[in-house]
Amino acid sequence: MRVGLYPGTFDPVTLGHTDIIRRACRLVDRLVIGVAINRDKGPLFPLDARVAMLEDECVAIAAATGTEILVHPFENLLINCARDVGAGVIIRGLRAVADFEYEFQMVGMNRALDNSIETVFLMADAKNQAIASKLVKEIARLGGDVSRFVPPAVKEALLRRLGAADV
Repeated sequence: MRVGLYPGTFDPVTLGHTDIIRRACRLVDRLVIGVAINRDKGPLFPLDARVAMLEDECVAIAAATGTEILVHPFENLLINCARDVGAGVIIRGLRAVADFEYEFQMVGMNRALDNSIETVFLMADAKNQAIASKLVKEIARLGGDVSRFVPPAVKEALLRRLGAADV
């Protein structure tokens, strides 16, 4: 069984994330979505909310692709998480050249820690290249419409969290 790990903070999950998830399902039999517990980033959503949003969004994707999708919180090293879930490949989404520079360093470190786990980069679809969770939160916080960037249920959760349900 080919197992892939797609890690991130998913704060919140965006249409860019769901696009990468759909496309990653073509590459693996089981996709584990690793939800990072990164206290340094100060997430807007608590871990359980981020996990629940991903689980809800992945039901239809799993049904459509026939791929088993699991959502797995983690707080250890990414490479250790990959080992824990039996992943042979780490899947990373790239939006721009700036993403590649950081990801290139991460791949080097991960390969030094365990060269049996490969990393695969999936380029963001052109319509999703500008989407970043950080920017989505800022747009929502300032009263902008985020419906082009996040799934409808995530938009509602985001607006409730920010106390702006009428935006």
